Amino acid sequence: MNRLSEKVAIVTGGAQGIGLATVEKFIQEGAFVEIWDVNVEKGQAVLDQLNANGEKASFQKVNVTSFEDVQTAAAKTKEKYGKIDILINNAGITRDARLVKMTPEEWQQVIDVNLTGVFNCTKAVSEFMIEQNYGRIINASSIVGIYGNFGQSNYVATKSGVIGMTKVWSRELGRKGITVNAVAPGFIETEMIKTVPEKVIAGITGNTPLGRLGSMEDIANAYTFLASDEAAFISGITLSVDGGLTI
Repeated sequence: MNRLSEKVAIVTGGAQGIGLATVEKFIQEGAFVEIWDVNVEKGQAVLDQLNANGEKASFQKVNVTSFEDVQTAAAKTKEKYGKIDILINNAGITRDARLVKMTPEEWQQVIDVNLTGVFNCTKAVSEFMIEQNYGRIINASSIVGIYGNFGQSNYVATKSGVIGMTKVWSRELGRKGITVNAVAPGFIETEMIKTVPEKVIAGITGNTPLGRLGSMEDIANAYTFLASDEAAFISGITLSVDGGLTI
């Protein structure tokens, strides 16, 4: 506990799913957490629940595809807390289709959120981290960004791109006291996975050495480790959290 004591963290897409699990974990570890999400209703509901429990969190409606939106939100966070220590680039969407059926709009929507959104948030927040000579940036990739996946040209392109940006930024920002890493989740029990047929899920778990899907807490734990001082000498890596599926 308290591995993130008094740290100020931003979690994009923090109003639900893995993002929300991360928000809750970070609060448990002593951090002040800014939830950035486009869903105001869910964001406010989460904030109301956290505040009812006396937790340290706040919410801003942020569209990560808009650099102006992100820049404004980052400035407000810095003004409120005096610093920004951790950025979790967690927000992401899917628009799955085979290449021959994928529309240009479906391609661009995923690129805008999953790739450009990560660039926008990191560019805006890293300016404040450079000033303070300290920061932890963790980007959400995926095992499909490493190995590919049928019907996900757009999603795989973004998650592969995130790995590449992670390596570049770890080189560029390292001497400013900033580590940059990525987490590549395997198949995780989220709302998204509920649309996958049971037969497919059975096949996935059957091929996973640990014999189960991952939990959202598994990913939140990985984010927490990489955001903590325990990972102070780790930068530029992509940590697969997949139960051994890709061995």
